[in-house]
Amino acid sequence: MMLAGLLIAPVVTAVPLAFYGHRRFAPAINIAGSAAALLFSVGLAWQVFEQGSVQTEGGSFFVDAFNVFLAVLTAFVSMTTAAFSRPYMAHEFKQGRVGPRRMRLYHAMFQLFIFAMLLALLTNNMGILWIAMELATLATVLLVSLYRTPESVEAAWKYFILCGVGIAQALFGTTLLYFAAERVLGEGGTTLHWTNLNAAASSLEPTILSLAFVFFLVGYGTKVGLAPLHNWLPDAHSEGPTPISAVLSGLLLNVALYAVVRCKILVDGATGTNRAGQLMMALGLLSLVVAAFALFLQRDVKRMFSYSSIEHMGIMAFAFGLGGKLATFAALLHMLVHSLVKSSIFFTVGHASHMHGTQQMDRIQGLIRGNPLVGWGLVVGVMAIAGLPPFGVFVSEFLILTATMREAPFLAPILLLGLAVAFAGLLRKVQPMVFGAPSAHQVPVRAAHVPVLLHLALALVLGLFIPSFLSQWFETAVSMMRW
Repeated sequence: MMLAGLLIAPVVTAVPLAFYGHRRFAPAINIAGSAAALLFSVGLAWQVFEQGSVQTEGGSFFVDAFNVFLAVLTAFVSMTTAAFSRPYMAHEFKQGRVGPRRMRLYHAMFQLFIFAMLLALLTNNMGILWIAMELATLATVLLVSLYRTPESVEAAWKYFILCGVGIAQALFGTTLLYFAAERVLGEGGTTLHWTNLNAAASSLEPTILSLAFVFFLVGYGTKVGLAPLHNWLPDAHSEGPTPISAVLSGLLLNVALYAVVRCKILVDGATGTNRAGQLMMALGLLSLVVAAFALFLQRDVKRMFSYSSIEHMGIMAFAFGLGGKLATFAALLHMLVHSLVKSSIFFTVGHASHMHGTQQMDRIQGLIRGNPLVGWGLVVGVMAIAGLPPFGVFVSEFLILTATMREAPFLAPILLLGLAVAFAGLLRKVQPMVFGAPSAHQVPVRAAHVPVLLHLALALVLGLFIPSFLSQWFETAVSMMRW
């Protein structure tokens, strides 16, 4: 019941929004639908916490400690983003940037996007996982191009082409996976069920699985934003509505990385080695270093934080690739705190861009004086995402660095270099925006402060104390991994 409700809630919400998404009550429906999904996800998480993994009759859906926490996180961030988008999109409508048709499109596609991510997380079928990722791509293409400016249309096409090519590689990887599984599990609709593949992983042809993982990593890695496959991400973030930037960075990248990790588990079982992990470590470190240095070159504030997302996805990919209990636990924690902090940063950036009428950092000055809550929200968010204690990002990065020094000490200097350069880049760029001389062109805006404060408070709590139920979830998820 909880699983069905979680998947149905966004679809049911999207239907009326497709017709009435421009009305005054539409944002309330959007928030209510996301809140309903959150309640169902919490109920499903509680069921998994008490009973263990849940599989539907026929095996079409499978929920365990790994994906249920991501489902709760997806539902939670979608609800807070819906709350943030209420004043944000009202301002866009008032300024004439979107009309009634595009408001309907925005609200309906927002819920469809959430549905696609939840479907990707909860399905047991690797083929359905691919379809869900493609659905998420199509929904976000429409959202990125919402303003219909030449820049937004170009960004949407770039996103569509690059991710379309990437997802085609993932399809070929899925085909190779089926080819290997058919010899062991036989033909049929259950051949691509992840639970069946995982149980028979040691019997699958290792050469075919290794080749399939290359295509999976290139395909889903494109959506993760791993370098050198990351070029779509900064454009999509800078040209689309800020609420979409928040869910892209905070949610979609996690879901794509989840798909890569699920594939890695199968390859590890088939090969008995960490070949897949080594590829993930290489791309992870490359993404970290490339994004860290790219921060210094950015002038658009949303592009800058999109490179920050690439940096952190690189850290997560590296940690999952490194393997081991400590690194995997830290990667799961980093997924959680990065989603909370990065989405809160985009919330504050959205308000700052409205206050100054631009996303250019050299024209956004003196946020502390113009709107103290927005200014301090950005300061605290940047402190948290840069890895300063006592926030949760510091804890996860410290654990990843500790695991690296123990398992692969020769890579620790590269990891430290990337973290240090990114830290310096963020502080250098953000300091004048917040503490510089106030701009004469600031205008007051109606800001949604509660989502920002809630996300940052949770990130702070997770840096000081990890609740036992969350730790148990992570430990159970870690136990499913192979290394």
